[in-house]
Amino acid sequence: MKKAVYNIVPSTENILKTMGEQIKLARLRRDLSAELVAERAGISRASLWKVESGNPAVAMGIYAAVLHALGNMDKDLAIVAKDDVMGRQMQDLNLMTRKRASRRND
Repeated sequence: MKKAVYNIVPSTENILKTMGEQIKLARLRRDLSAELVAERAGISRASLWKVESGNPAVAMGIYAAVLHALGNMDKDLAIVAKDDVMGRQMQDLNLMTRKRASRRND
């Protein structure tokens, strides 16, 4: 089977690796074994290892399951793209402004 190829820029790869490291540190600070967190999340230990290494092939749902297994940390996902400044500016530029009909000179 072919390995999936993802078009991910290096800065995003770094973010995923950092997120994986933070998840691993959260697990270790809670003194939870990889087996226990994987079991709570309903995934294999291999999948947990992929999460903790920041593998881009891991589905977002698996990240959410692991964060939930660590103690309801999945609620932090609600802040992803919450303050989309650039998107709001682009939306504002595309808002149609009402144009009035020209006045008739009768």
